[in-house]
Amino acid sequence: MYLADSRNSTTRTSTAAPGSTRPGRRPAVPGTVLALGAVSLITDVSAEMITAVLPLYVVTALGLSPLGFGLLDGINNGVGALVRLAGGHLADGGGRRHKVVAGIGYGLSAVCKPLLLLAHGLPAISSVLAADRAGKGLRTAPRDAMISLATRPEHRGRAFGVHRAMDTAGALLGPLTAFAVLRVAVDGYDAVFTVSACVAALGVLVLVLFVPARLDSGRPASGPAPARPALRDSLALLRRLGLRRLTLCATLLGLTTVSDAFLYLLLQRELGVPADLFPLLPLGTAAVFLLLAVPLGALADRIGRRRLFLAGHAVLLLAYALVLSPLRGPVAVGTVLVLHGAFYAATDGVLAAATAGVVPTEHLGAGQALVGTGQALARFVCSLAFGAAWSLWDGRDALAVAAVALAAAALCAARLLRTGDPSGTDRDPGDADHDDRRTPEGAPR
Repeated sequence: MYLADSRNSTTRTSTAAPGSTRPGRRPAVPGTVLALGAVSLITDVSAEMITAVLPLYVVTALGLSPLGFGLLDGINNGVGALVRLAGGHLADGGGRRHKVVAGIGYGLSAVCKPLLLLAHGLPAISSVLAADRAGKGLRTAPRDAMISLATRPEHRGRAFGVHRAMDTAGALLGPLTAFAVLRVAVDGYDAVFTVSACVAALGVLVLVLFVPARLDSGRPASGPAPARPALRDSLALLRRLGLRRLTLCATLLGLTTVSDAFLYLLLQRELGVPADLFPLLPLGTAAVFLLLAVPLGALADRIGRRRLFLAGHAVLLLAYALVLSPLRGPVAVGTVLVLHGAFYAATDGVLAAATAGVVPTEHLGAGQALVGTGQALARFVCSLAFGAAWSLWDGRDALAVAAVALAAAALCAARLLRTGDPSGTDRDPGDADHDDRRTPEGAPR
């Protein structure tokens, strides 16, 4: 913790050094964002090792039905979503709270990885995954709040793009590591779980040592921390027009977003991907996400983050249409993965940056949590519904229904956002004091 605090003090001093052309102003991508990106990269290597093998492990090794897997996949989204509200609220209020809450979340997920060695059957695996996703839920909103606090408002799209690119580099390395372990280890799945636990512990260590604890640069480090906002104040954020519309749109679109695992299972079954290459499918998505996250984040800063968010879902709709088309073979598979990666690059960090623009600084954690929870709960419902539809009909019919629903949801979302903000910016026209009109230091632009 001392190293992180010392590094933060040095950063604050250097930004105001004599000779600086713009004293007191942060670069577009501050060091805090890079440090958090490194933590996310390492943690995602660990997480994606599990994600890459989990579908085949539970369906093939444990013999679960698609409905059973839909329950597991829904837990991945739903439990973390419920805890995210608590994480965002507890982290707000300044001081070290953001880092402490995020650290607890990272630590909880790290502890859960070796427990998969002992979990067999749906109840045990569900419990471990629920605890792991609770850790993810705790850390997500405080982490995104730290990125927002460390970055100037006009550069948030780019900063979130850099963070998501580093995060996705971990998502790219995770399946590769899992693939390599499965090829060389005698007891492949247990070896994957063990290596994943060690990597997760490394991510927690990097967070403790290199991520600054204090980001409230407008208040002296020795000054008293402001009181933590009351829970009713956090929930009252939905009275803000911009946040309410953004949350509603993210929820509507989340209800029709088929989970990655189901999409990869469809590619394997419908487009003829060999089972031994299944762990490599996330690599295509991750590689495109990695390449496009920064340029699309910068583009969102220029053209409007909400516009790009909607465009990303249009790209996802094209991916669904291609899976449903008669095209087969490596080219079709590669194209779907490219579209899938472009969807994430245009929506993931962009949504977080748009959220930061419509909530006050003291409620950044709660605001991120509200939008993220709405989206994640919607995806939880989608996973359950898609698993049930696949069990009753088949994968193609279930995806066709999801595609029609996604098109309808995108049209509704476009109308909502256009009605709420005709200018295409990310500002809430009903809030005169929101964060995008001030620098992170509280000084006028």
